[in-house]
Amino acid sequence: MYDPAENQGYIKKEVDSYGVARIEFGHPSHNAFPAALLKELAATITEAGKDQNVKVLLLKSDGNRSFCAGASFDELIDIKTESAGKTFFSGFAYVFNAIRLCKKMVIAQVQGKAIGGGVGLVAACDYVFATQHAQIRLSELGINIGPFVIAPVVKRKIGLVPFVELTLNPDQWRDAPWAKQHGLFQEIFDTMEEMEEAASGFSKRLASYNIDALRALKKVFWDGTEGWDTLLYENAAISGKLVLNKDAKESLKKIKGR
Repeated sequence: MYDPAENQGYIKKEVDSYGVARIEFGHPSHNAFPAALLKELAATITEAGKDQNVKVLLLKSDGNRSFCAGASFDELIDIKTESAGKTFFSGFAYVFNAIRLCKKMVIAQVQGKAIGGGVGLVAACDYVFATQHAQIRLSELGINIGPFVIAPVVKRKIGLVPFVELTLNPDQWRDAPWAKQHGLFQEIFDTMEEMEEAASGFSKRLASYNIDALRALKKVFWDGTEGWDTLLYENAAISGKLVLNKDAKESLKKIKGR
């Protein structure tokens, strides 16, 4: 269970009688992900996908205003080598590929802001419920890097032109209606309670359908992404190299107040 004093965050999974695995993550820094927590999330998704008692995965995060702030800047700022950089940026690649290879539908609840890798996490899910407070932003260019690992995931969901708009405006938020218009969100609700009720009901209905039909549909949904087994990690190497440049280091130090 999550202990705020440890400052490491948590992942927890609960499977209900309908076969819905509710996977929740949390971290005190606006649900940002240290590398270890990303690996744990990827492993949890993979495990749930193989569990015969699980029919649908429902992903959510802690709190009521921040869905996911992306990868941990505390770790990012301390990267010293290209190898360490690639390893760091591969964190979300593990999760994206776990969702892609999972033979079960992955549903998301997005209650608040998603930044960088958090936007990629939303895009990787098969169906997304959100509240009116769920804004998105790709901040990577603003720290002189770029959203390379999440690029294939986000482009697949919303298309190239909206992805370019997000990428080249790293300081600008896009609201929930924008995200729904471009296919990132499927349904928006006024309150968190309404969103949770709708997501729960939807997940239970999905769990009642034929499992083989759902598996076949999942394969159709992800057709053409077979190359991600190598592509996402190649892109992680690009970010891992860029994070070592002087401009990136200065940007990160300014943000962290070092």
